[in-house]
Amino acid sequence: MPIHFGTDGWRAVISDTFTFFNLRLVTQAIADALLADLRENGDPLPTDGDKPGIVVGYDTRFLSDRYAMDVARVMAANGFRVYLSQSDCPTPAISYAIPQLNAAAGVMITASHNAPRYNGVKLKAAYGGSAPGEQCRRVEVYLNDNETRGRGPNQMDYDVARQMGLIERFNPIPMYYDHLRTLIDFDAIAENPVRVVVDSMYGSGRGAIKGILQGTGCEVFEIRGEMNPGFGGVHPEPIARFLGPLAGAISQGHGTLGLATDGDADRIGAMDERGNFVDPHKIMALSVKHLVEKRKMTGAVVRTVSSTRMIDRLAVKNGLEVHETPVGFNYIADLMLTQDILLGGEESGGISFKGHIPEGDGVLMSLLLLEIVATSGGSLYELVEDLLKEVGPAEYARTDLRLRRPVEKLKMTQRLADEAPAGIGGEKVVSVSTIDGCKYILADDSWLLIRPSGTEPVLRVYAEGRSPEMVEALLEYGEKVAEKAS
Repeated sequence: MPIHFGTDGWRAVISDTFTFFNLRLVTQAIADALLADLRENGDPLPTDGDKPGIVVGYDTRFLSDRYAMDVARVMAANGFRVYLSQSDCPTPAISYAIPQLNAAAGVMITASHNAPRYNGVKLKAAYGGSAPGEQCRRVEVYLNDNETRGRGPNQMDYDVARQMGLIERFNPIPMYYDHLRTLIDFDAIAENPVRVVVDSMYGSGRGAIKGILQGTGCEVFEIRGEMNPGFGGVHPEPIARFLGPLAGAISQGHGTLGLATDGDADRIGAMDERGNFVDPHKIMALSVKHLVEKRKMTGAVVRTVSSTRMIDRLAVKNGLEVHETPVGFNYIADLMLTQDILLGGEESGGISFKGHIPEGDGVLMSLLLLEIVATSGGSLYELVEDLLKEVGPAEYARTDLRLRRPVEKLKMTQRLADEAPAGIGGEKVVSVSTIDGCKYILADDSWLLIRPSGTEPVLRVYAEGRSPEMVEALLEYGEKVAEKAS
């Protein structure tokens, strides 16, 4: 089966396509691509005696630690100095370590929020964010070329590589914690401590939030923080339907603020004291409001095409510029690297803000949400209610509709734009965007996004409306589009 890199690496089913053999082939291609980059940039090569570094980490999935050791063996055999995490840890911690250690890149063994049967490889660039698309394409080129030439991976014995100093085990958490302390107001949190329930969903964020909050006076009750490679049989994704245990812990009185991170802790979800799920749209909006109004920070805001327009309404009020990007944090990262960006985020829960690496960070955003609640003098429920009174209401829903046959994404997107309706749900369609799928924006700021998948017969339909009835009308229109496409 062909191995392809998506917007954030390669994922496959363990023992099916994700095998030690294939992982070594992928790692060799990564090494080849990085060495080619070094040659083109005139940087020192391993043969020059100054060995480039690479940071390797892993999550809590089945065999992730062993997969990471194999990555380290192949990279060491190609002349890289490998910094291998001592234990499972959050992806953002590994990403932050890359520029701190002046490494050329990073590799994280994780399938993020995907089902337990999957594992994967996230390739990180020297600046700590996801590798750009052209670098991932180059990895695929070397992978195919090596296969054509029958060239296998270079490998070293793990113990020999350790003795030679080519593989060094390290703990990325202390430097990561030091950095987070520069971004979060822990003094404010200590002045108004909150009782927190943390749901690590058995992922590699386990212990991270609880650990850094020691000494703040916050009572932290962590659930699903033990090692469980099967994630209790659920996707480690912090969305409402997978957070029943978090709602249960809050209802039992263990805390008044629920914070959840996904399988590798680069995404966030939350719950208020009543057990209501607080989605990333509201978290992004609350964060922008806090950073601007409380911290007096400035800069533009970046959101993906599938994210809330509450951000836009806050931006108008505060004189901020808004950038809309295709789905994928790598597009947000591009702007964070080149422009003055206050906050960037996507509807899936990957969010970051000024001063941090261009990488979604569930731990960082959990701490910022805690700071927001602590400094408000109220509760998360009250904060959300106030937000919706100011820039809402905003109801949101998403559904994936199966098609009987695949469709050409660009062709269908253009057809949907050409055939844009005059109105939906009684509101006029005032503009159409095609930066990633087709998005209809209505007069009352409601919107419908229809994104054909580029890899499978699926239409992804996103809708945000001023009322549940409007959202229902938008989704019904999306279903009609799917029926016509089938």
